[in-house]
Amino acid sequence: MKYNYFFHLLICIVAVGCSEPDVQFKNFNASGKAIDYKGRVEKLNDSAVALISSAAFAETKVIGDSATLYLSSGNDQHHYVVVELNGQNSKRYKVDGSPISIDLGNNDTTLVRIFKANEALTGDVILNKISAQNLIPAEDPKQPLIEFIGNSITCGMGADTRELSCSEGEWYDHHNAYLAYGPRVARALNLDFRLSCVSGMGMYRNWNDEDQPVMPDVYENLRLNADSTKKADLSRKPDIVSIALGTNDLSFGDGTKERSDFDQQKFVENYTNFTKRIFELFPDTQVALLTSPMVGEKEQQVLLESLKQVKENLKNRPISIFEFDNMQPHGCDSHPDIDDHAKMAQQLIPFFKGLLKF
Repeated sequence: MKYNYFFHLLICIVAVGCSEPDVQFKNFNASGKAIDYKGRVEKLNDSAVALISSAAFAETKVIGDSATLYLSSGNDQHHYVVVELNGQNSKRYKVDGSPISIDLGNNDTTLVRIFKANEALTGDVILNKISAQNLIPAEDPKQPLIEFIGNSITCGMGADTRELSCSEGEWYDHHNAYLAYGPRVARALNLDFRLSCVSGMGMYRNWNDEDQPVMPDVYENLRLNADSTKKADLSRKPDIVSIALGTNDLSFGDGTKERSDFDQQKFVENYTNFTKRIFELFPDTQVALLTSPMVGEKEQQVLLESLKQVKENLKNRPISIFEFDNMQPHGCDSHPDIDDHAKMAQQLIPFFKGLLKF
């Protein structure tokens, strides 16, 4: 009996001694030094940083096998983020106030990036904190920067129908800026990027209006709207600025509201002045003018002629023009879906690679 007692006591001691210690998780506020941000963002307070523009993101290195993200909405609607792990695995999550738990597998350290999948127009996504065993800052080797200025196509609007069909949910439920053509090009060429895009926006008029702010009016404003009290931080100068506008200027609107004929002279004038402003902001940049995969053959020709005129108006500046192949878009409201964006990116990669002279 005494032998059995001491035997079981020894087993208990060994079992306790060999057990894994409980992992202690800590909360890291969004504004902490271990978390870095790219794109249009705003620090609201120590525990709240707003991701504003499409594909704006937070990044950090997480030590441990899991983390919990605490995200909230800047308005009364839900949003989406894409979480990328070690530059490869990515998944889209709904931001509705619930914590988002991330399984990091057996990696000791994981580079975690949290991208806003929606756009500035839909409201802020706010990162409050990250709960994890530990966070350390991500290395930040500066790569050439490319900025993509555009409309709903550039924002990835209507692109992601894997969870909800186009007939389901809200119009912003199908956004995926992470899988739009711009970030795809940047990842393929190992470039840093930022997106400045607004659905429905044009160069001299928008999709269904003639008198609301257009891209030249809002570009320098933090939230890409008429509020000029807060300006965007444009201190980092892009090596290339890609501009893809004209689809909405050329559109017929909703077909119900009265709309004047396309004014090519006004379009070229506004486009020229905006491009001139880009060179004032970024004197050493190159500018790429892109046509649209979403307009008819006649409109495409008018757009191409207009871009050529802009280039001629600024002939002493480094401006290149890219013409997309004709495409039948498969996303919502005649927008490219994620597969279409992949095809657009494949067309653009050699073009931008040539501009960077890789």
